[in-house]
Amino acid sequence: RRAVLVLEPENPGGEAVDITPKDFGVRTLAQEYGGGAFTVSGDIVFFANYKDQRLYKQSINSLDVPPIPLTPDYGGPVVSYADGVLDTRFNRFIAVREDRRESSQNPPATIVSIALGSKDVKEPEVLVGGSDFYAFPRLDPKSERIAWIQWSHPNMQWDKSELWVGYISENGEIYKRVCVAGYDPSVVESPTEPKWSSDGELFFITDRESGFWNLHKWIESENKVVPVYSLEAEFARPLWIFGNNSYEFVKSPKQRNLIACSYRQKGKSYLGIIDDAQGSNLTVLDIPFTDIENITSGTGCLFLEGASAVLPSSVAKVTLDDNKSKVVDFNIIWSSSPDSLKYSSYISKPELIEFPTEVPGQNAYAYFYPPSNPNYQAIEGEKPPLLLKSHGGPTAETRGVLNLSIQYWTSRGWAFADVNYGGSTGYGREYRDRLIGRWGIVDVNDCCSCATYLVDSGKVDGERLCITGGSAGGYTTLAALAFKDTFKAGASLYGVADLKLLIEETHKFESHYLHNLVGGEKEWFERSPINHIDKFSCPIILFQGLEDKVSNKASKPSI
Repeated sequence: RRAVLVLEPENPGGEAVDITPKDFGVRTLAQEYGGGAFTVSGDIVFFANYKDQRLYKQSINSLDVPPIPLTPDYGGPVVSYADGVLDTRFNRFIAVREDRRESSQNPPATIVSIALGSKDVKEPEVLVGGSDFYAFPRLDPKSERIAWIQWSHPNMQWDKSELWVGYISENGEIYKRVCVAGYDPSVVESPTEPKWSSDGELFFITDRESGFWNLHKWIESENKVVPVYSLEAEFARPLWIFGNNSYEFVKSPKQRNLIACSYRQKGKSYLGIIDDAQGSNLTVLDIPFTDIENITSGTGCLFLEGASAVLPSSVAKVTLDDNKSKVVDFNIIWSSSPDSLKYSSYISKPELIEFPTEVPGQNAYAYFYPPSNPNYQAIEGEKPPLLLKSHGGPTAETRGVLNLSIQYWTSRGWAFADVNYGGSTGYGREYRDRLIGRWGIVDVNDCCSCATYLVDSGKVDGERLCITGGSAGGYTTLAALAFKDTFKAGASLYGVADLKLLIEETHKFESHYLHNLVGGEKEWFERSPINHIDKFSCPIILFQGLEDKVSNKASKPSI
């Protein structure tokens, strides 16, 4: 399967154009999960090629000219680049680099500059180094300052990270650095997504004080951070991949500083406009999407990556009125399943449920999908079987959107529950931190509590409860089947069975992750389903991909 860049058709209803040549694929392997594999500047695209992991430059207006390599050929895909920006002041490209030439288990990460003016490919120059991880190198409009996010072991980015600003000299080097956020040991925060406005103000998202990722800005003259708009909602997502883009600056006729943003609140995404010059007012825009992944600006419009309960993952072009306060046109220009609306009568729409957990006073959340098929009716009084899913991550969030894998079950008489157990994102830091030191306990208990709640509510048959999940969700599945008796059967998709092996074999990005989630060797042994095979007492089916580098050995198909 190959990832390609696609150019929007010139006219509505026209054919989109693939601009990536057949011998290339747009994907980076930086930090294992990649993301941020391409950057567009005018009619030029900079992209990471999957096969050799080199950076290339390509003209959109000259698709017959092959892409030009910008980085050295090291004889294999051992150096990866991501999350880049064009520096027009020094005619160079700045990106995060992961260098696996000497070590694939602990490759150094740096922010580098790649020269664009030379005919010969040159070795990139290191601008910033010393931390374990970097993301979001972002230049101000004059290329005089660069912002970036950095963090180091044992933290993941969403645990604790830092936002820095570097001042660029006349020869292109960083001669002065200031830590904007994350430097105070008494303040636990994880800043993300720095971005400079057209007048040179630095905005970013952080979860200081409230525990929710909200928009803030830096007052440079005082080296002070102030909130732009405060809300008990998440304006960002955890940095599993590069390139997350949750807000954009919008040009207004009165030159006001407007920010188009997306945020998550109580299981739903919203699109809003924040007027930073008018006391940071938030105007919520009415769109069909109830889930938004990314947002970016176009010429007189916004582009959204999103979905809803009846719309599959799609890209939409959103046009606003002159005042940027209303949507005047919403047009889906790409859909992962364009024919899905033809089968709307079969679609089961999710209900967000809040259920009590085993901890008194603490609730958790899930999406419940009832069976739906217009051609069949259940026997009177019969309750449906339940398939409950535990999402991967585990620091992630399941979304209540059209997923044909879920509809497969609901159209065949099954109820389906997609659980956001304690530790999931989308509900603030306090909820996210429930899993620290308790992976394999909180997630398992919450999945069992959700199933019990649905039985007690009369929605499902208590004698036909099944559980499934992939990767981290597969671990929760196996742990629930080994340590609880709630479910009658389970399916683990590339799920982790041996925590010790996972810790020993995993890649650099997650190499300290499980220490925070589980603890020491005693806990690794106690919570690894592979060590408690005698406790399995119901049917289990295991699926494992041979090319899975993250959880292959730890999955132990031999269970």
